[in-house]
Amino acid sequence: MMLRRLVLTSALLWSAAANYSLFTIDSSLIKAQTFTLVELNCENLFDARHDSLKHDQEYLPDGTRHWTHGRYWQKVNAIGQEILAASDSLPDLVALVEVENDSVLHALTRRSLLANAGYQYLMTSSPDVRGIDVALLYLPRRFTLLGHESIGVPLSADQRPTRDILYIKGVIGSVDTLHVYVVHAPSRWGGERRTRPNRLRVAEVMSRHIQTLGPQARVVVAGDFNDYADSPSLQYLYRQGLTNVTARARGSHGGARGTYRFRGEWRSIDHVLASPPLAARVDSVYIHDAPFLLEDDDRYGGRKPRRTFQGYRYQPPGFSDHLPLVVCFSAE
Repeated sequence: MMLRRLVLTSALLWSAAANYSLFTIDSSLIKAQTFTLVELNCENLFDARHDSLKHDQEYLPDGTRHWTHGRYWQKVNAIGQEILAASDSLPDLVALVEVENDSVLHALTRRSLLANAGYQYLMTSSPDVRGIDVALLYLPRRFTLLGHESIGVPLSADQRPTRDILYIKGVIGSVDTLHVYVVHAPSRWGGERRTRPNRLRVAEVMSRHIQTLGPQARVVVAGDFNDYADSPSLQYLYRQGLTNVTARARGSHGGARGTYRFRGEWRSIDHVLASPPLAARVDSVYIHDAPFLLEDDDRYGGRKPRRTFQGYRYQPPGFSDHLPLVVCFSAE
């Protein structure tokens, strides 16, 4: 127990003190008619224990990344810090991508810098071979859970299994019923054109589920689509009536022009989409690019997200190669 506590660096402890008011905030200060959603790809939030049913050997103490318990707990706290800093008050909903299992979510919500926030969580248990899943954190005092399910995505026989889609139904603020989908579409590994049908399949499966809710349903879809705003899978969802409310999102501190940086160019594969009744309520949208989440890009110039590893070189505290997307919805 003591060893796990010792992984908090002095920088994180100072940050926890600075942000203490964020996670002890009086709920009466939160406007009942508004809510905030944050989407974040955590970049391999794995624990340091082996799951015999998954290929997670890379993130073990004796694995290629020497993923020790100390490094794991530092990563958990870094993600907690990132969530706390993303908005002026605690986000009501946090859609997370690339989280390994229930123990990781328990650690994040009960034993990290988020411990006093009161978040509950839901997550998938997907057939993904590496064991990564998606999850939703929610504040029970703000979001009343009505139901949830994991939606499987069947791919062709020659494709690796992918992540399930997480569907959650609940009541929040002045919204009658809110339907939330968290998605992590298949990657482009092997080529964009070759893997395109896999991402289109995710869009199709999700779209069919959304259509059962009716035309006036308040729907929000958040996650890593592994596609850009003008890619075929996103275009398909637009034709089904969804609006990409984060298509023009920019950094809150002025630097980021996307949620991640590839070869010196800002791009976005993280998106938040909404149905018409909810899209009309978007009050503000931004990418949280606080200076502590960035580092110098020595190769291409400028700044880039401060990820946990640069190649195989560990660089604490290490956050993620993606920046958080933040969407604030106003009263009807």
